Amino acid sequence: MSGQERLTAIATDGGSVDVAGAVIDHLDLWTSAVTTKSTAGRGRNGKIELTGIKKLRELIMELAVRGKLVDQDPSDESASVLLERIAEEKARLVKEGKIKKLLEVTEEDIPYTAPKSWKWIKFDNLYPSFQNGASSRGDADGEEITVIRLADISNLEISLEDTRLLPISRKSIKKYSIVKNDILIIRVNGSEDLVGQLIPVRTSLEAIYCDHFIRVRTPENLVAAEYLCILSASSVFRSRIKELFISTAGQKTVNQKHISSLPTPLPPLAEQYRIVDKVDELLALCDRLEQHVGDQLEAHETLVDTLLGTLTQSENATELAENWTRLAAHFDTLFTTELSIDKLKQTILQLAVMGRLVEQDPNDEPVTCLLQRYGIKSKPHSLQGWAEVALGSVGKILGGSTPTKSKAEFWDGSIPWVSPKDMKLPLIQDSQIRITEQALKQTTLKVVPENSLIMVVRGMILAHSFPVAITGREVTINQDMKALVPPKEISTYLLLYMQAGKSKVVELVDRSSHGTCKLISEKLWSHAIHLPPMEEQARIVQKVDELMAICAHLKERLNQASETRCQLAEAVTDGALH
Repeated sequence: MSGQERLTAIATDGGSVDVAGAVIDHLDLWTSAVTTKSTAGRGRNGKIELTGIKKLRELIMELAVRGKLVDQDPSDESASVLLERIAEEKARLVKEGKIKKLLEVTEEDIPYTAPKSWKWIKFDNLYPSFQNGASSRGDADGEEITVIRLADISNLEISLEDTRLLPISRKSIKKYSIVKNDILIIRVNGSEDLVGQLIPVRTSLEAIYCDHFIRVRTPENLVAAEYLCILSASSVFRSRIKELFISTAGQKTVNQKHISSLPTPLPPLAEQYRIVDKVDELLALCDRLEQHVGDQLEAHETLVDTLLGTLTQSENATELAENWTRLAAHFDTLFTTELSIDKLKQTILQLAVMGRLVEQDPNDEPVTCLLQRYGIKSKPHSLQGWAEVALGSVGKILGGSTPTKSKAEFWDGSIPWVSPKDMKLPLIQDSQIRITEQALKQTTLKVVPENSLIMVVRGMILAHSFPVAITGREVTINQDMKALVPPKEISTYLLLYMQAGKSKVVELVDRSSHGTCKLISEKLWSHAIHLPPMEEQARIVQKVDELMAICAHLKERLNQASETRCQLAEAVTDGALH
């Protein structure tokens, strides 16, 4: 059975006819619509977001809260009847002052038409019992108990894999207890996608919850807690929550009043449970689709690594040509992700600095002739006309600094002041922050000439990368940077060499116990560099430029195709909802 047949079987095995049909009809779309994350995540395929499957999950949630996921059953007691049945109790509680007068929903509050057996109400009408979480960091006379933190929430579920214990008093344990069918609302977080999300408590826990949460309890004869959690993940609920955010110091916050005011579509109780069961079933299908796609991406990545590895490991030109021919035969199927194209680019750079990208010419003047003119010491190299030098020996080394921020006259000038956050391109011609001529004259800052190499030598980015670039004009740098001013004849090739060897430089990075990453000068400047003859350098740079242009074209086509698939996934989702 093929992968597609297997997934089709999964989708039709007891699944909802409409959603299973949407999965089958657009299976390639759901599984092939991927985008590249701006930052790499953890785990396998951390740089890839499965956009199609994400859209499918969103579609399931939207259909659920619009009454389009499961059939309505005329024998179900309607939500209106249920609400009327408890109206008398509601009125009594209001009269006794035990609850405030409940909020009424208006036509303006209703974003879409729900089935006739449903009822639009304010969340307040569900008789929510709210309790903000415990702010205690431990009680001297307490007993140890698990405290649920934001770190214990994974994929909108409570995870008990790495919880913390704190001594908490019995009084607080009783007040902040967590039992089955409770809901924890994320009250505060830096991510607007998380604040206001409802987390289901699927089983009673020997635990309390911290003050980043609000616990809410609702009558089980009125609403299923897990249905409310599904509702909180829907686009309508999320958009309303975002309108209510209170933002302070980068943190988003919601409170009990915000939650109480939210318009809530209430289905019959029996239908709520059918919705919960169907959502669980279909999200499990999405999990299996993700696993399938993840396995495919992992296998693809392994194949790319293996075939590209044969190029750099080739022992001679004949073997390299054979391995390249083998790779070229599968070019269209190998280089279908941004990651694979980036790996191809890195392999091109590695082949270039190994002397395997262009032919050597015995008539080329050895690079030692140039080095001798500049007084640069070198060692012999196995390739004809090449030489080995220490990185720090090929030019003048310059450090950077930060002018005092207390002198406004030093800032907002016209001179680039490059910091690690500017190191996103191989050619640096400007920076986010600039300094003035006065800062240059009155501080220890040095001018870094055009065609110099600048590199990051301190910062967390060194844990996985080595930002290096060439200056397109005179600049200055901050204290987390270093500059190397080489003979201008070799600066372009030198940049190429450092780009090719980023992984080797990362291996030189020192990491402190606090996690700080730093390149020690002695290690960096003694790093060995292999230089070819000047004529060969020119041929290498030209060939690399040609191949990089091809890679850029590949990536552009890939991005266009990816954008189209994502737009189609969006269109299919919209079509199913309207």
